[in-house]
Amino acid sequence: MRLLLAALVVGLAASTVIAADDAFAYNRRLGRGVNLGGALDAPKEGDWGVVLKAEYFKSIKEAGFDSVRIPIRWPAHAQKEAPFTVDPAFFARVDWAVKQALANGLLAVVDAHYDDELMRDPEKGLPRFKAIWKQIAARYRDQPETVSFELLNEPNGHLTDGPWNKMIPQLLSVVRESNPRRIVIVGPVQWNNPSQLDTLNLPEDDRRLIATIHYYTPMSFTHQGASWVKGSDKWLGTVWTGSPEELAVMRKDFDKAAAWGQAHRRPIFLGEFGSFSAGDMDSRVRWTRAVAAQASAHGMSRAYWEFCSTFGIYDSKANAWRRPLLDALIQARR
Repeated sequence: MRLLLAALVVGLAASTVIAADDAFAYNRRLGRGVNLGGALDAPKEGDWGVVLKAEYFKSIKEAGFDSVRIPIRWPAHAQKEAPFTVDPAFFARVDWAVKQALANGLLAVVDAHYDDELMRDPEKGLPRFKAIWKQIAARYRDQPETVSFELLNEPNGHLTDGPWNKMIPQLLSVVRESNPRRIVIVGPVQWNNPSQLDTLNLPEDDRRLIATIHYYTPMSFTHQGASWVKGSDKWLGTVWTGSPEELAVMRKDFDKAAAWGQAHRRPIFLGEFGSFSAGDMDSRVRWTRAVAAQASAHGMSRAYWEFCSTFGIYDSKANAWRRPLLDALIQARR
């Protein structure tokens, strides 16, 4: 009897490892997520009004989320010259955030969120970016498989598909030196635009990759009044009704992205989607629910942008969820 139980335990453990090794299985585990934006991706944490707190992770888990994406501005905390050492105090802060996620049963995506130099001059910026990733990978090599890496948020500017596709294998090589089996998330250029998936070339021999896209269509609705978007004040008052025409556009976008994933045998993570707070709440809820439903229907994991800043689903001053938005995210089927 003991031998039988032992065999069952070993078999169960083996099946768990196999599932963890499958990028599609991992993507399902990412499930419903939220971005912890505006904190570690700011020039300094707190500059944009968000400082991460332990209770945030607990609240996120209790609300029904499965994962957190942690946007991190690594270059702001690394030396400008070789060996490009990342500030130990900042690393410790990221360690804390990862630990909080795992302690609350959340998967954690460690995301390289900004690198302005890399976008301006990919060739010049690559050595520093590779050195930073070498440090990240080495530091988290012993973390459980519930921690994944995202190579670069929203490649844009001069980092077009040509240089980005050349860069991807180099960055993966750096990561794989210390993390041969870690799940890594990679997206296309033009701000992870779904329309650019066809330009994304992922190494065929690395099947531990998840493709990522971001969705903010239509920008005239999702970014109305956003100060960093030129001309966005002209969009103020734009509503999203969920009309058949609006839904058809959204469905077509997701159908095309899902078809790419099927053709290339890659799971897809909707790493960002959200609407700026200037929009009316009813429209924001309709749009959010529709996007979450499309992601679920197409087998994509998802992470809302973001937790408690200008797109937020949580009011950090009132310490309360914006319940209509939260319900739109959680009630959409997985």
